Amino acid sequence: MGIDSPDCLHTMRPSFFRTWIPAAAAALATLGSAAVLAADATAWPHQPVTLILGFPAGSGVDVIARGVQEPLSQRLGQPVIIDYKSGAAGNIGSEFVARAKPDGYTLAFGTAATHGSNAALYKKLPFDVEADFVPVAPLIDVSNVLTINPNVINVRNLKEFVDEVKAHPGKYNYASTGNGAGTHMAFAEFNARLGLNMVHVPYKGGPEAITSVLRGETCCIMNQVQTVLPHYKAGKVRLLGVTTAKPVEVVKEVPTIASSGLPGTKGFDSSIWFGIFAPKGTDPAIVSKLNQAVREVLDLPEVRTRFESQGNAIRIETPDQFKKTVHNDRLKWAQVVKDAKITID
Repeated sequence: MGIDSPDCLHTMRPSFFRTWIPAAAAALATLGSAAVLAADATAWPHQPVTLILGFPAGSGVDVIARGVQEPLSQRLGQPVIIDYKSGAAGNIGSEFVARAKPDGYTLAFGTAATHGSNAALYKKLPFDVEADFVPVAPLIDVSNVLTINPNVINVRNLKEFVDEVKAHPGKYNYASTGNGAGTHMAFAEFNARLGLNMVHVPYKGGPEAITSVLRGETCCIMNQVQTVLPHYKAGKVRLLGVTTAKPVEVVKEVPTIASSGLPGTKGFDSSIWFGIFAPKGTDPAIVSKLNQAVREVLDLPEVRTRFESQGNAIRIETPDQFKKTVHNDRLKWAQVVKDAKITID
């Protein structure tokens, strides 16, 4: 007598139905949820994707985001919308994404600061820079360069700069794009290594910071090559040294800080990366599709040429490789913060 026999059903005890029916319903619900998830991953994206920037419009981060916005939209088949939530060295934007629904439609445009050094600088972040995010794909490596206003500090090379600052401790102010930003970290590490006493003046973002140097409100900044390049070509600023281990092709006449021979500069390398992150729990299939789309964008000759002409280097990694990069960089910057005794002003 089968389970579908009327006689069987008539003689079965109520306890059978109390256990079998809920179990069957739960199994069907699980299968249904799995089918929905699979369908969502397969259909993604079927609506616009929002890229959250924790920095203002016109900043160096914005320049890179704008550079990939349209080609990424084309590959995804949906608009990519940039939404600015600037402040607290990118932490406001990061928190927004950390709390977002992990459906692949809200992503963070992160940096080695937002997902690296900030963890060491801010002791009470409302999120974990590693556990609360899924690293999707890096985009570029960015070099900073020591940029000065010669009308404020009239020196021609790195040695003269160090000698002048040491001769007048506390006299010179340096700008940054915000407390804890890569521009702050690079200069703070530089000052710590060389024993320089300078005053840190943080601004809300890149445009305000570089403007302060151009106006003479501050003497200098370690800013991204792409940001200062137009002012350098116009003769408004002087470049003394790039922060990367190797020279930057677009300003190859500018030496690396590490090659200066000055005490404390050996091995100096303060480059940073930019990349895309999703909230934790995002479907790996969506992460994989997005990583592939970013790779295709970075392989476009026009995109590669544009970024490299700005002094940036393309970085292509799988999600797992990028995850290791994020982890290792967090450890590196934690050590820099400790050694240089960097604090948030």
